[in-house]
Order: sequence, then C-alpha cells, then structure tokens
Amino acid sequence: MTTCTRSALSMLTDFFSSDDIEAAARRTGFVKRASKLTGKLFLALVTFGSWSDATTTLAQLAAKVTQLDEQVEVSPEAIHQRMNQRALAFLQDMIRQALAKVQAIEKVCDDGLFTSFTKVYLADSTGFGLPESLQDIFPGSGGSAAKAGAKIQAVWDYKSSVFGHFALTPWNIPDQKYIDQVVVLAQKGILFIFDLGYFKIQALARLATAGAYFLTRLNHQTNIFAPSAGGMQHIELTQMLQAVEGNLIERDIFLGAKELVPSRLVAVRMPESIVNERRRIAKKKAKKKGYLPSKAHLNLLAWNLFISNVPSMIWKTATVVKAYPIRWQIELIFKSWKSYLHLASINTKKADTTLCYLYGRMLLIVLNYALCPHIRSHLW
Repeated sequence: MTTCTRSALSMLTDFFSSDDIEAAARRTGFVKRASKLTGKLFLALVTFGSWSDATTTLAQLAAKVTQLDEQVEVSPEAIHQRMNQRALAFLQDMIRQALAKVQAIEKVCDDGLFTSFTKVYLADSTGFGLPESLQDIFPGSGGSAAKAGAKIQAVWDYKSSVFGHFALTPWNIPDQKYIDQVVVLAQKGILFIFDLGYFKIQALARLATAGAYFLTRLNHQTNIFAPSAGGMQHIELTQMLQAVEGNLIERDIFLGAKELVPSRLVAVRMPESIVNERRRIAKKKAKKKGYLPSKAHLNLLAWNLFISNVPSMIWKTATVVKAYPIRWQIELIFKSWKSYLHLASINTKKADTTLCYLYGRMLLIVLNYALCPHIRSHLW
C-alpha cells in the first residue's frame, strides 16, 4: 500500500471511526452483507482516491481499490452498480455526521475586528452545470444556460473556520429566496456578512429580531427612512449623496416601508477610474436588454453603500468599510473547490453516478475544513 493511499484511509479514520462508517453503510442499505466494497473503501474512492481527478474513469477507480487494499479486487462494473440510491443515502449520512462533528472544533481566529461576536457567518453560493439526466432533480437557471445545474449554499464561520450550513440545491433557486434558510441560524451575538444576491428586507428584520447582526451592501432600490418631527421621512438617496463633500459618510436610517429595520448607512466615494468602469458596464448591460440606465443609478455607482446594525460603540464608521472585504474569503474557498477539487468538472452521464461524485466532493470539502483549520488560519 502506498504512503498516499495509506494516508487517505487514515484521514477518514482520524475523523470517523471505522465502526461509525460501517454502521452508516449498513443503516442506509449500502452494505447488506459481507462485501469487498466496504463503506470505508467506498468513501476513500469518492473522496481521497483517484475520483479526485476530474477525468477519472471507473477502470481507474477499480485499479485504485487494489492500492487501497492489496487483498481486494473490484471490477469497474461492480463499482458502477454500487453507485445507486443506497450509495447516495450513505454519502448523505456521512456528510451529516461530518457537519455535526465540525461544530465542536475550537475557535482558530482571533481577529480584533470580530471579538464582539460569537460567530461571523459568511454566506454565499457557487453554481455549476450538471448532465441533462439530472434536470428533473436539479433544474438549471433557464434561458441559454445548462438545462441542469446545482448550487452549493454555504454559511462559513470565519472565526472557527467551519460550516454552519452546507447544502446542495437546484440552480434555479435564487439566493434571495434561499436567504430564508440562512437566517434560521440567527442567534444573539452572531454576525452575518453577505452580498447583494441575498439582500432581503424581511431577512434583515429577522436577524435584528433575533439579536444577530448583519453587514451587507445596500440595494439602491430599497426604501430608506429617517426619523422626523412628523414621523418617518423618506430619504432620496441620490439627493442625499450629492450633498456630501467628503469621501465617507454615515447616517442612521430605517430599511423598508413596513419593516423599518434600524441600520447604519455607510457610503464610501469610489475613485473616478472605478466609477467610469462601473458606468461603462452598466450601460453595456442596459443596452443589451434594450433600455437606458437612469441618471440616478449612474450617480449611485460613484459610491459603495454598506448597511449594518452593528452599534457604533463596537464598530466605528471606518471599521464597517474594513470588515466587509472579509466576505471574499468564501469566494476564495469556492475557487479552490473548483480549481483543486474539480467540483465543476463532471464528465459522468448517469444521475446516480454523478450524485455520488458530488456527495463525495462535498464530504471531502467538509473533511478538509475540519482537519486543517489551524493551517488555513495561519496562511490567511
């Protein structure tokens, strides 16, 4: 047995006990009697084995079996037959176990920006196309895009370097709708950071009600208000920013005509070169769709607009601007999944085989982030 393959099996048993793996295999029906392809051997194939290569064939997997266990020989056909609904149930069970285990991992981040928060959740998604055989289970985004596709919805705790939420969903579920699943995690003292794709006033209201905090970009079409003698006064954002002389402004506001979520608006004026590029792209997109961007929208492109309910006693104005780019950590994570774990390089056709590939990759992702948090913390 090679050092590499011995390490692959040891990494599994470092995280799961052999008994736990085989119990899950029997519980889900993947193993019903004595079998050459045990639960642990199958997990090794679909995670750390040759399956990690984007173009791996079943014949290569069969060859890998003998490297993992010199006493076992399995044909490519036998592996193909075992990639069925019972295999999917087994892999899903192991993913659930892995996610439960990583919650106990100790904190590894001591960033001064976030000492006041119990957790710092970065929420985002990444999508990829799938074979057309899966379009009924995982419909694509529609139009000229792939007929089948999936997203991984991830909520990653920056402080502990583990996942608070991790799910495979159809591509046609918009992030703005899925945010309802994310805010279920809200508890007092947790900070949520996400981008405009997840922007939803009702979700922000739910976070605030739970005593959680949020930091995100402002959707410029959102109704914003400020207290006045007669109650709440609607704020025209463009007019307010035109009166600003400096490059940074903060104002207390309320979001949404019904919800009236209290928030801080922080606006940062951008360099002229960036503003010109933003306007060029906006005009190009508008022309493609057959309309002209409004003057107000073009004016707003001169600013980065952030909203947060983190109190000023915790974060000064400049700190809000400094904290938001942490969100890019999860973008780098997604990039590593696609570049090094071949998440989006799927050359299978059969639905069950493809899903075995996906669940194997998802389990490997969780294992990587469970076994190596301290290394990532030092590297970043």
